[in-house]
Amino acid sequence: MMDNHDQPNARGRSARLGAVLIAGALGCGMLTAAGALGSGNRSNVGTAADPALRAVCPGCRAAPSARAARTFSMDERGRLHMTSKHGFTLNEQGSASGTITGTIYVHLTVVSTNRVTAEVSIYPSGGSISGDGTANYLRGSTTADFSGSMSISRGTGSYDHAHGSGLSFSGTIQRSNDAVTVHVSGRGST
Repeated sequence: MMDNHDQPNARGRSARLGAVLIAGALGCGMLTAAGALGSGNRSNVGTAADPALRAVCPGCRAAPSARAARTFSMDERGRLHMTSKHGFTLNEQGSASGTITGTIYVHLTVVSTNRVTAEVSIYPSGGSISGDGTANYLRGSTTADFSGSMSISRGTGSYDHAHGSGLSFSGTIQRSNDAVTVHVSGRGST
């Protein structure tokens, strides 16, 4: 047990230890902020890989970094040819041109006499954008037209985490050879 003579020393040590811990924590935060301000091209500032942060505060961890959302516009037109047909599903492949160019794949299924559904995937350089659409379907003597909407549900590469809804989705099916033209327009974000 401490006597009254030891109490001031114990309080002093406790206060000094508290001040050192607070100064260390503040130092880690200031070092991270200062490193970020003067970092130039240093991509590891404020992360667990930052040598300055590890040197001053080996147990500190940086806050997770956020990814900025990016909006993109689509106004794509595709000319596709049938690669296979299974029941009422046409599997089509072709080239998309417009604001995003690349290979386009469409799996178009006639679900009733006046309705189609589609899975659409576009593969521009550096990634992919995929989604699903539904459209009204009107069959004529030489063509069948469809018009509706689509949603973007996924993406990869530079379009990682792509999503969007309410995009316009329309096109024409040539009944003689099942070739499809398609138009997709609207906005998405990553």
